Amino acid sequence: MTTAGAGASAPDQPGAGQLRATGPQTQDPILTVTLNPALDLATSAARVVPELKLRCDAPLVDPGGGGINVSRAIDRMGGRSTAFVALGGPTGARNESLIRETGLDLVRMDTPGDTRQSLSVTDRETGGQYRFVLPGPDWTDHEVAAALQTIAGAVPDRGLVVLSGSNPPGVPAEFASLLADHLRERSLRLVVDTSGAALAAVATARGAPVTVLRMDAAEAEALFGSSLSMRADTAGFARALAASGAAEAVIIARGADGNIIATADGSWHAEAAPVTVVSKVGAGDSFVGGFALAMARGWDAPDALALGAAAASATCLTPATELCHAVDVERLFAQRVVTPI
Repeated sequence: MTTAGAGASAPDQPGAGQLRATGPQTQDPILTVTLNPALDLATSAARVVPELKLRCDAPLVDPGGGGINVSRAIDRMGGRSTAFVALGGPTGARNESLIRETGLDLVRMDTPGDTRQSLSVTDRETGGQYRFVLPGPDWTDHEVAAALQTIAGAVPDRGLVVLSGSNPPGVPAEFASLLADHLRERSLRLVVDTSGAALAAVATARGAPVTVLRMDAAEAEALFGSSLSMRADTAGFARALAASGAAEAVIIARGADGNIIATADGSWHAEAAPVTVVSKVGAGDSFVGGFALAMARGWDAPDALALGAAAASATCLTPATELCHAVDVERLFAQRVVTPI
């Protein structure tokens, strides 16, 4: 991967330092993939303590799941995407209704069980946020095969696929590599942001089956088997993963210390904006949305990393499950600090 937009069209852009972070611009098609969506409920209580009944505020309800949030963030920034979402049961029907209310283009696949729910509760006394996430319905081999076929058929030429979020029970850890095989014949690009066994499967693959692999610092340390306390350590691990053939580019999020990307052309660090955090829910997905949108616009890796970082920081400014606002992304992107590492 020579740049974040390798293989993409090269839209007309302002000069260096003049890039627009938001608003309609020429871009390649983006398909986000959510295998394990959730109906997100967010509320708050005076205190979160055991044993007692906790009287909570009326919940905010949003369609949730990695790829859905990525599409929502892309939409907030003036980009366009289509969301492939696996849905089932009454919760799935409500989630679909909420997705359509956002105006997103949707490709639905039916699942055999009810779509899961997730709950985040903020302790108003401490500001701490507690997140409860259910596992999702069980898939069979039939659903796995149907998903691979449907996703591959839903991506236009020159398209970009973003596989984001956890795998539901029954989906093999190697799903990302299986999907990459389906996309490779048409030279379509694949961004993967997952966790657990699915992340490990991509990280240990060879032949660069995916274009971009993203993980957070804790996940990187678990794969590495030791602490990655310094930026140079994180960059070194990202470079090693990319060199091993796990992905053409590897991104590691270091939380408040920013984000690092390693590609065949080098590695860079993008600073996280010093914002007052209201809620971190959706920040990682917003990062992926910003980065994927920049890829689809043909931007290079440093600026794509910076747009992702700006979108993540902007989301931290919003409450509950709300995502980034375009005005905040524009402002934070204009203040970007990206350095080689």
